[in-house]
Amino acid sequence: MAVGGRADPVLVTGAAGFIGHAVAHRLLERGERVIGVDIVNDYYDPALKEARLSMLSNRAGFTFERADIADAARIAQIVKQAGVKRIVHLAAQAGVRYSLENPFAYQRSNLQGHLSMLEASRHAVGFEHLVYASSSSVYGDKPMGGEGLGEDEAASSPASLYAATKRSGELMSHSYSHLYRFPQTGLRFFTVYGPWGRPDMAIFDFTRKILSGQPIEVYGGGRMARDFTYIDDVVDGVIGALYRPPGDGGHRVLNIGNSHPVGLMDMIRSLERALGREADKIMRPMQPGDVTATFADVSRLKALTGYRPRVMLEEGITRFVEWYQDFYRP
Repeated sequence: MAVGGRADPVLVTGAAGFIGHAVAHRLLERGERVIGVDIVNDYYDPALKEARLSMLSNRAGFTFERADIADAARIAQIVKQAGVKRIVHLAAQAGVRYSLENPFAYQRSNLQGHLSMLEASRHAVGFEHLVYASSSSVYGDKPMGGEGLGEDEAASSPASLYAATKRSGELMSHSYSHLYRFPQTGLRFFTVYGPWGRPDMAIFDFTRKILSGQPIEVYGGGRMARDFTYIDDVVDGVIGALYRPPGDGGHRVLNIGNSHPVGLMDMIRSLERALGREADKIMRPMQPGDVTATFADVSRLKALTGYRPRVMLEEGITRFVEWYQDFYRP
């Protein structure tokens, strides 16, 4: 059996999602058994989610449960029956702008769903580690320092409901760790992209529109910057953290980013080069809930796991475009 493989399975929520399916694949490669959980909703194209699941279902050691993480009784049953001791909780209602239109979806998935995972974890026999998805959005809209945003930076002014629910999840986890003493790690993801990505993310959306001859909407006058982080690097961080739980039932938060923010217009130029086409751009003002820039200080994750991002944006975009053109070819 590969390094890391054990008899008890790892539960991965959001297994039909972008990061979840990539994490599940990596765990299977390590010889782990994986139970995937996902409701497979229609927030974006369910066919893309089903295609990700199809890839996982062809791998030995993977089983799938179609379930709503907000259904606490069902989640507890899955955890208990399978003898789960480690959970990677990545299921959530994503999207900053969508939270302006459908706030209760965030209450159900990101608050009630997170509570379901906490309750299932604290009642699991011999439970070892809950790793869960937070977000760089918890920092709010702040000026970036030369070393990026560190985990000790105040996260008390979220700029969107999505960010508020993610910060709330961190606080819920902190209280559960204090009360019940089981190890937890919250991971603050910074703008994840790559093959099999989410259609609502900028690189995916821009690619689709440029190839179909539609104009792209560039918010904030193109002056925004993001710490674009390639999916393989993100998975490195998730797996590294999973196998290194905090001692004494503690709770921690860690950044996962590229630590190399890129301007929105620079990203668009990289995408234009990869596609061999120029985008028709419509400049728009900043949207409610958006932040000006993100920039991760990843020194803590590096010290813990040896984390080092390897894929820079130009290469990552090229890989994404190749996947997109292959997956969506006529």
